[in-house]
Amino acid sequence: MELRNVVIVDGVRSPFARAVRGKLVATRLDEVGATVIRALLDRNPKVEDYMIEDVGLGNVLGKGEFVDLGTIVRLAGLPMEVSTFNSNRQCGSSMEVVHRVAQSIMVGATECGIALGAERMLRTIAGDDGPHTRVTEPKPLQRTSGQTSLAVDHYDNFSVPFPDFILESPAKVSMLQTAQNVAEVYGLSRSDLDEYAVPSHRKAHEAYEAGIFKDEIIPLEVEEPVFDSDGNWLENEPGKMITFDRDECIRPGTNFESLMNLNAIPGVQSYGGTEIVITPGNSSPTNDAVSAVLLMSEEKALALGLEPLARVVGFGVAGVKPQVMGLGPVPATKKALKHAGLTIDQIDRVEFNEAFAAQVIPSARELGIPMGKLNVNGGALAIGHPLGATGGRLILTLAHELRRSNSTYGLATQCIGAGMGITTVLERL
Repeated sequence: MELRNVVIVDGVRSPFARAVRGKLVATRLDEVGATVIRALLDRNPKVEDYMIEDVGLGNVLGKGEFVDLGTIVRLAGLPMEVSTFNSNRQCGSSMEVVHRVAQSIMVGATECGIALGAERMLRTIAGDDGPHTRVTEPKPLQRTSGQTSLAVDHYDNFSVPFPDFILESPAKVSMLQTAQNVAEVYGLSRSDLDEYAVPSHRKAHEAYEAGIFKDEIIPLEVEEPVFDSDGNWLENEPGKMITFDRDECIRPGTNFESLMNLNAIPGVQSYGGTEIVITPGNSSPTNDAVSAVLLMSEEKALALGLEPLARVVGFGVAGVKPQVMGLGPVPATKKALKHAGLTIDQIDRVEFNEAFAAQVIPSARELGIPMGKLNVNGGALAIGHPLGATGGRLILTLAHELRRSNSTYGLATQCIGAGMGITTVLERL
C-alpha cells in the first residue's frame, strides 16, 4: 500500500498560564479548547467543519480538572459525526496524537483531523488541601530460573558510561530526580544549567517583542481569578474579564546571578554524592494551556487551494531507563531521522522541550545539534511545559518557524515521564 503525504495546515494555542495562580485558573479548559479549535478553523475558512473527521486529545494529569474532549468538540460547533479519542503518553501526549492523526491520514483511513493537547496541572481551591497521591514502590515480578529480559538496551548508543549508582537507583523516581541523575552522568554543574536557562528567557522575550508568536497564540477573554492571602483560588468570588494573550512564565530580567541565588529543589538527592543542581530556575514551570494542530492529506490540501506550513516526514518513539528519562529524545530522534531518511546535519531548526536544562544539554550533544539551531525563540524553561499540551506546541512552533526562517527541515522532540522520548520531523512546504 502506498502511503499518502500528510501536511500541517496550521496550528495555534492558548497563551501558557501559570498553574495554581495563573490567569486560566477560573476558566474551564473545555471552553479554552473550543475557543482554540474555533479560531483555528475560522482562520482557515477553506477547511469547513464537516471536513474534520477525527479529533484527538492529549491529556495527562486531570488533577485540577477533567478535560472532556466531547464537550470541547461540541462547544466548538463541530458536527455530531466527528469522532474523538484520548491519548496519554505522559509529556508526549499531544505529539503522540499528532502522530496518530497523521498515521490515519497516511494509510487513507481519514483525510483531515485535529490533534489537540490540554493540561490543567494543578488548581488549589480555598478550603481544599488539594489532591493527595500515595506513592509506593511496586513489588518486582519473580522470575523463574533461566528467564531473561526482552528489553532493548540503548546504552551502547551513548557517549558516556552509566555508573551503577544511577542505574541501580530506584526506577520509580520523580522527574526532578531523573534530571539530577542525568546531570551527574554527564558531569554538569549548577552553573552549566543556569547558563543554559538564561538565554531561554531572553530569546522568548525577544520573540514576543518582535511579534514572532502572534501567528500561534490565540488571545482569550477570561475571568481574572481571585485568590486569598495564601494563594488559594476563591472559586465563588467572580473576577473582572481580561484579555489574556501572553505566556505568563517568561521573565525578561532573568540573569545568571539571579538564577544562582535560587535554592536547590527539596527532595532531590545525589546518588553519586555530588552537588544538587536542580532548581526552579533550570526546570520548566507548571502550566495550564491548550494547543491544536490541523492535519490533512497533502492531496486534499492542494485540492482545496491551501498553503500548508509543512509536511510530516518522520516519527520516532523510544524507551530508555526511567532513571535517566531525560535522554529519551536521543534514541527517539535517531529513529525519526531514519524514518525520514535524513541526517541531523540536514536539520535546520530544532524545538526541544526544555523540561530540564540538565537533559537538553547532554541530549543535544549526543545528537550533534548545534545550539544555534536549538529553540531559537526560547523554550519551555521560559514558555512553560503544560504536559499534555506541550507536544502540539512544539510542532506548531516548529512549523511556523520553518516558514518564517525559510528553512527546509526541522524536528521537535521531548522526553517523556517513565523513561521515553518522542520526535517528529517536518519539511517546510
